[in-house]
Amino acid sequence: MMKAIRLHAFGPAENLLYEEVPDPVPGPGMVLVDVEGAGVHLVDTMIRAGATGGSPIPVPELPTIPGREVAGRVSAVGPDVSSSWVGKRVVVHLGMVPGGYAERAVAKVESLYEIPDHVDAAQAVAAIGTGRTTAGILRQARLTADDVVLVTAAAGGIGSYLVQAARNVGATVVGLAGGPAKVELVRSLGAQYAIDYRDPEWAAALKGGVELTVLLDGVGGPNGQKAFELLGVGGRAFMFGWSGGGPIQFTHEDLMSRGLTAGWAIGAKLTRQLRELEVAALEETISGRWKALTTTFPLSDAASAHHALENRTTTGKVVLIP
Repeated sequence: MMKAIRLHAFGPAENLLYEEVPDPVPGPGMVLVDVEGAGVHLVDTMIRAGATGGSPIPVPELPTIPGREVAGRVSAVGPDVSSSWVGKRVVVHLGMVPGGYAERAVAKVESLYEIPDHVDAAQAVAAIGTGRTTAGILRQARLTADDVVLVTAAAGGIGSYLVQAARNVGATVVGLAGGPAKVELVRSLGAQYAIDYRDPEWAAALKGGVELTVLLDGVGGPNGQKAFELLGVGGRAFMFGWSGGGPIQFTHEDLMSRGLTAGWAIGAKLTRQLRELEVAALEETISGRWKALTTTFPLSDAASAHHALENRTTTGKVVLIP
C-alpha cells in the first residue's frame, strides 16, 4: 500500500484527499517509479475544479490521482522491460494519464529520461514539463544578443526560465513580477530591469528608458496589454497564456502601423516535437544553464499547493514531495 492524493469529486482544493491506496503494478512496457517529486500544474487546478480551460487534457473519471510529472527511482519493471532500469533515477512526463500525486507511479519506459544525482527531483520535474514548454517558446522567439526582451510573470515557472535563457544569449531583459520579494528573485536571475507590476505606473516609468524588441507573455490582461503597447517598431510578441484575465487584444491595423508580428508560441506543431523539447530542457538543466525556481509542499498538503498556485503566492514550479 502507498499514500496518494485522490480526487473523488470535482470542486475546491479541499477535495484533494490524502489516502492509502494499493500500489500500482507496471504492465508491459511500463516501470514503477518511487516518486521523489511530483509536479503541480495550473491545469491540474482547472481539472480538479471540473474544467480544463481549453486544455487538450480530458477531464478524468473519478476517483483519480492527479499529476502528470514525476521524478524518482525505478523500483520495478513490467514483464518485457529490461531489469537494467531498476535503481536508476529518472524523470518522466506521464502524458494524458494521471497518477503523479503519489508515493509510486507507473510510466512508459520509452518516456523515461535518466537523470544524474546532482539534479534534484524538483529541478527535474520542472524541466520535464515547464522546461519543455519554455524550450518550445524559445524555438519560436529565436532571441539574439540584440534583443530587449520583456517577460511577464518573470518569477513564475516559465518566466524564470525565459529570463535565464534570454540572458544566456546576451539579450537585455525586463522582468515583471508581483511584489518586492519576487522582483528581487527576478533580479537575481539576471534581469537588468526587474519591475513590480503592482505599481500602476510601471509602464509609464519604463517607457522611454528602453525600446522593447520582444514580448514573451503568459499573462495577458491589463499588464500584458500594457507590455504589448511598449513594443517598439518591428517588435515581436509571443503569447503562451492569459492568467491575468484574457489574451492581449490587437488588430491587423495595430500590427501594420507599427510593423509588429504577434502570435501564439505554443501550438500543434510543438506538440509533435515534445521529445525534442524535453531533451533540450533537460540538457539546459543538467548543464546548470537553467535553474528552476521551485516551491515545494509535502505530498499530504496538496490542497495547500493548489491554493497557493491559484492565489499566485508561489514562485517558479510547484512540486509535491512524498
